[in-house]
Amino acid sequence: MTAFADLHHADAPLLLPNAWDHASALALAAEGFPAVGTTSLAVAAAAGLPDGAAATREQTLHLALVLGSAPFLLSVDAEGGFSDDPDEVAELARELYALGAAGINLEDGLGPPDRHAAKIAAVRAAAPGLFVNARTDTHWLGDGDGTMRRLDAYLRAGAHGVFVPGLADPRTIAALVRGLDGVPLNILHTPAGPPVAHLADLGVRRISLGSLLYRRAIGAAVDAALAVRAGRPLPDGTTPSYAQIQRTGRQDGSE
Repeated sequence: MTAFADLHHADAPLLLPNAWDHASALALAAEGFPAVGTTSLAVAAAAGLPDGAAATREQTLHLALVLGSAPFLLSVDAEGGFSDDPDEVAELARELYALGAAGINLEDGLGPPDRHAAKIAAVRAAAPGLFVNARTDTHWLGDGDGTMRRLDAYLRAGAHGVFVPGLADPRTIAALVRGLDGVPLNILHTPAGPPVAHLADLGVRRISLGSLLYRRAIGAAVDAALAVRAGRPLPDGTTPSYAQIQRTGRQDGSE
């Protein structure tokens, strides 16, 4: 965990791009990102399943199997652990760590904070080397009420860092950073929110891209198909060659 934890305390915040398969993760790592996360929305969408419904445990473990030995640090978006049973969430964490994951992101989905704290404590006991990023959805699904109370509970349970997606107001972010007193705060980047440099000035230590890259990729694919159908030039953008994508394939042919 040390190398991944250290990225949260470096001179600049950890900018964590989120991949959805082997090729996207390797392409991001090739551009110098030392760590790559996964995105639960993309994992679910690719399998034709809903996000946030505890439906993609198998697919998440398979992606960790594919990426866990790659030459970058891997953080896995595991929704709420795919179970309300702390022991089952702990077993998931144990499997992810064995596959090579360096971190896990666990969201509370605005469920009871004591239940989420119990999951975090169980994960810490089962996989001590795994960096636990505890997410609260007070701003994502609510009005922000109770954010610090929930984060305090998760930190007491052993979380290494905390994640508050949906929070974009600079003053509120700065106040939360002060209240956390050195605990790494993770903020979800959005095109309409503060840019990376501003988030860094506010004291944010980790900036995730979430499903943004996946959604942009789907949009670009549809735009390209429409351009070809209409006889227009392809939209501006970088298109990797067949050979470049082929080189991201696993050399042993395994899955």
